[in-house]
Amino acid sequence: MRNFILANKVLFYAFSAFVFCVLFYFIFLSAPGNFPVNSVFRVEKGSSLRSTSLQLKSQNFIRSHVLFETFVVIFGGEKNVISTDYYFEDKLPVFEIARRISKGEHNMAPISVTIPEGFDLEQIAETFALKLKNFNQDQFLSQAKKMEGYLFPDTYFFLTDDTEKEVINSLGDNFNKRIAPLLPAIDRSGKSKEDIIIMASIIEREAKGDVDRGIISGILWKRIKISMPLQVDAAPDTYKTKGLPVVPIANPGLPAIIASINPQSSPYLYYLHDKNGNIHYAKNFAEHSKNIVKYLK
Repeated sequence: MRNFILANKVLFYAFSAFVFCVLFYFIFLSAPGNFPVNSVFRVEKGSSLRSTSLQLKSQNFIRSHVLFETFVVIFGGEKNVISTDYYFEDKLPVFEIARRISKGEHNMAPISVTIPEGFDLEQIAETFALKLKNFNQDQFLSQAKKMEGYLFPDTYFFLTDDTEKEVINSLGDNFNKRIAPLLPAIDRSGKSKEDIIIMASIIEREAKGDVDRGIISGILWKRIKISMPLQVDAAPDTYKTKGLPVVPIANPGLPAIIASINPQSSPYLYYLHDKNGNIHYAKNFAEHSKNIVKYLK
């Protein structure tokens, strides 16, 4: 009889513990019934654990801010939360939300941004301002003003809350990565990296295709060699002064940089673009004048 009573007590306590755990889960750990499914929660830069937990509770992501804070410390080992946008595609218990925010698992699909070859700082700033909500055009232009020519045109992937700082770092790092294999060839060319990039930025704006890049590079470097003004429409100042512009006029891609390093020898000294953008070459000014009459008038 005593064993029967003891067994019943054990069974009762086990059942009570089970019921308690179930109730505790649904009352404190589980997602609220009005959990905002398919929504984004932003942890602002500099947010404290307490302010984040209170915002999560007020927006119905969690039931208990105390448990959330406890789990963040357990998962992250500290009271910090990682600032970014978090996408919650489904209802989640408080411990899973705490784990993701302590680890920075945002589940946000990256945003693709393509910067075409030949874009300048203004065009790059306008492109990112349309894509990234925290991107500040003025700050970008101020911080990147000395990086014209050194922000590599490419397709990039950013998070929605990335700023001009991440943009500058990504584009600048990509430039350094892409230019590194070309540094020995630049040294052999006898020209500085800065001059190569300035010329490449002009070639990017002046040439129409792969063949034109090499020929135009040869023509422009030849003009510099004979102390003739570059006289390129892409850089109006080159009609007034000799030599290269002081800084790049845009951000060139790899083909333009390679063409700048490896100018193609030709008998030409002049070229022009017709109304359709096609390029016509001339060996001397007399031929160039005929091309002007033939293609531009």
